[in-house]
Amino acid sequence: MGWIQYILINVVETCLRMLPIPIRTGLIVLGNPGRNSPVILTCNFHLTVARVKWALRGIDAYLLVANSRGINVWCAATGGLFTNHDVISVLKTSGVEDLVDHRQVILPQLAATGIERKYVRKKTGWIVQWGPVDIKDLPAYLPRRKKTPAMRQVSFPAEQRFEMAVAWAFPISLVAGLILLPLWREGILPAVLLTWGLALIIFMAFPLYQRWLNPRSERIGFVLFDFGRGGVQLILLAGILLGLFAVAKYTGNFSGLFFARWGIMSTLVVLVLSLDLMGSTPLYKSGLHADRFLKVSLDTDKCKGAAFCEQVCPRNCYDVDHHRHLATQPRAHLCVQCGACIVQCPFDALYFESPDGATIAPEIIRKFKLNLMGKRLVKTVGRG
Repeated sequence: MGWIQYILINVVETCLRMLPIPIRTGLIVLGNPGRNSPVILTCNFHLTVARVKWALRGIDAYLLVANSRGINVWCAATGGLFTNHDVISVLKTSGVEDLVDHRQVILPQLAATGIERKYVRKKTGWIVQWGPVDIKDLPAYLPRRKKTPAMRQVSFPAEQRFEMAVAWAFPISLVAGLILLPLWREGILPAVLLTWGLALIIFMAFPLYQRWLNPRSERIGFVLFDFGRGGVQLILLAGILLGLFAVAKYTGNFSGLFFARWGIMSTLVVLVLSLDLMGSTPLYKSGLHADRFLKVSLDTDKCKGAAFCEQVCPRNCYDVDHHRHLATQPRAHLCVQCGACIVQCPFDALYFESPDGATIAPEIIRKFKLNLMGKRLVKTVGRG
C-alpha cells in the first residue's frame, strides 16, 4: 500500500467513521514471515486494518483479521460485537496454526473489555498477549513484548481530536446540505462552514475546558454536548426559534420560507452542540451510559496480584505490589468504567459497585455487553 492510497483511505474513512466499514476476515501475510514470526490479531474495521498494515510496514508478521462487524476494536468489544468466538474462529480457520511453531497471539489492549484471555487459551491453546493501545506503538512493542505505562494508556491528542471533529462534521453538514438544497441553496455554504467551525472548536479546544467535564454528574453544568440530558437542547432550540420569530416580525421579513430556512440553520447549531462529546473521547464514559456512575471495587481478600488489571486498564488506574501480591487503585478517579479489568481478573477480585451499594458481578460483565445507549441486555444489579 503506497502512501497516497494510505492518505486517501484515512481521509475518506475518517469522514465516514461513524459507519461500519468491514473488510474480509482471515489471514494477511506481511513481508516474509517465518515459523517464529509474531501473530497479530485485530478487528475487521477497514481503517484499523489499513493503519495496522501501515505501522507494520517492513516487519515480517502474520496479521489475523477477526470479525467485529466492521466496527473499531473498543466499541465492538465493549458492545459484544467482537467476541471470544470471533477470535477463536479466525485462529482455527485461518491456517495460521500450520505456519508458526509458537502459540502466542497479540491482541489490541482495548479488546480486553470483551475478549477473555483465559477462555481463548482454554479453547485453542493460544496465549493472548495484550499489545499497546495505539497502533503506532506496535513496532516498539514487538521486539520485547513489553509495554511502557504510556503504551497502556489512552490519550486524546490533537490528531485524534481533529479526526473526531471531522467524523461528526462531515455527516451533519452533508445532511444539512441535502435538506437546504431545495429550500435555500445560498445557505448551504454558511451551514457547512458553521458545522465544521463548531465541530473543530468543540474538539480542538477540548483541553481548555476538560477540567469542567464531570461524567458522574446528573447536572448538565458546562456541558451542552450530551444529547438527551435534561432537555437542554430542546430549550435552547425553542429559545432560538422564538428569537427568530421576534426578529422576523420586527423587521417585517416574516414568512414561512424565512422561518424554515433559519429554523433549519438553528437546528443544525443545536445538533452540533448536542454531540455526545464525552462519549467521543477515550477519556470519559458517554453521558448516555448509566455505567458512568459506577465504580470498580477491589476485594483485597481475593486479589493475588496477577497484574492483569494493570496490563489492560486504559487509564493506568492500577499499581501492583509484587511483593505483597496485591493490586491498588491510586488513580481510580480516572476510571472510564470500561470493565476490562473486571473481565480479565482470574480471581474475580474486581466488580462494579453503584452509588447505593448495589453490585454487578464479574460473570455478568463478561456475559452481557452494553448497547449503544449504555444498557445491558438483562437486569444486572443485585445486592451483594
